[in-house]
Amino acid sequence: MPTAQRESVVEATLLERISDARRRSDALFEIVQPEAMYDRPIPERHRIIFYVGHLEAFDWNLLRENVFGLRSFHPEFDRLFAFGIDPVGGGLPTDRPSDWPSLHVVREYVRKIRNSLDEKLRSNTGGQRDGFVLDTLLNVAIEHRLMHAETLAYMLHQLPLGRKIPPAAFSPALASPITHSMIKIPAGTAQLGLTRDGGLFGWDNEFEAHTTQVPAFEIDRYMVTNGQFLEFLQDGGYERGELWGNADYEWKSAGDISCPVFWRQQDGAWLYRTMFDEIPLPWEWPAYVSHAEASAYARWAGKALPTEEQWQRAAYGSPDETKRLHPWGNEAPSPNRGNFDFESWHPVSVNAHPHGSSAFGVEGMLGNGWEWTSTVFGPFPGFEPFPFYRGYSADFFDGKHFVMKGGSARTAACMLRPTFRNWFQPHYQYVYAGFRCVNV
Repeated sequence: MPTAQRESVVEATLLERISDARRRSDALFEIVQPEAMYDRPIPERHRIIFYVGHLEAFDWNLLRENVFGLRSFHPEFDRLFAFGIDPVGGGLPTDRPSDWPSLHVVREYVRKIRNSLDEKLRSNTGGQRDGFVLDTLLNVAIEHRLMHAETLAYMLHQLPLGRKIPPAAFSPALASPITHSMIKIPAGTAQLGLTRDGGLFGWDNEFEAHTTQVPAFEIDRYMVTNGQFLEFLQDGGYERGELWGNADYEWKSAGDISCPVFWRQQDGAWLYRTMFDEIPLPWEWPAYVSHAEASAYARWAGKALPTEEQWQRAAYGSPDETKRLHPWGNEAPSPNRGNFDFESWHPVSVNAHPHGSSAFGVEGMLGNGWEWTSTVFGPFPGFEPFPFYRGYSADFFDGKHFVMKGGSARTAACMLRPTFRNWFQPHYQYVYAGFRCVNV
């Protein structure tokens, strides 16, 4: 295929992906009751109204001047909606609803940005910023929006049920019995990171590619379930200080935290809060918890959380050291392989996708919930920050965030690549994140 024709196909694909990502994010705001748009469902995060403007402001600030030569028509909003927040150490935002512009005004700002950018994108105007071609910047814009389609979902999950507009009701699927066991992973290599000359898109923290040697270990076949975590809770796990690090125990005690944030006890029975309902606790679903809670459980079980390298080898390694694009092989992600790509609003049983098993027989390593590791988020050797987004990763190389791998039901398929890394603070309970353990 001639170069010009190939570039045209790539541009058309990216434009289609931008439109699809916008539909994903727009649909999330449609489930919020209009009077709830100024709510703050999670204390550490902005009000919902911020995210209405943020997704477009990000695209606009990334592309408008340095690529397309467009002048700002609302510099104040460009700054107001530029950055989210990730407060560390207990500092919470204190703004009031009245501090924010009206929903109508924000949506008009969004409309103008889309019209301006789309006109330039349809004209196939090329360009670079800091030496990066337009394709790279468009991938950044697309994946940034899709990340927010997931973070918005777990944020809206905490919105009171009456403040949302539910779709059709659902009934959890019946689960087959689960026999928990551990899988032996022989010593071998873990492939981490992307090569800069490989032609594939990745965020700055995904570079540079390198191989590590991983000693033999054992890992849970399945993610830890609600039923297993309930045993920990009923054994006094939240009260036993020896199971918690000092900072974790202080956080738990100060917040009076005694169960996962998705759980609630009523009349002696445990309920689970899905996006649109409360149901009896599904014992077979993965336990969504903070890193602190996962670590306490692992100590209680006499185990540990896996390192990033151990998780990577269990998911993408193989006995013959053949490299895999996905745990199950090189076939593209599909619904029979896992619970991902906006397939569902909720998790499913941890043994629901045997066709997604890794070469070693570990199940459910992509989708159904991110998985905490014991690895502190930091740069790979050869890391270079994106010059057009210097703080994306580097601002979080602070020793206070931990790597997560895998993906959830609300993770887009494009981010199911082996090199993608997610990260959160250890005391953050709200994300769709579970865990599995390794033997110590």
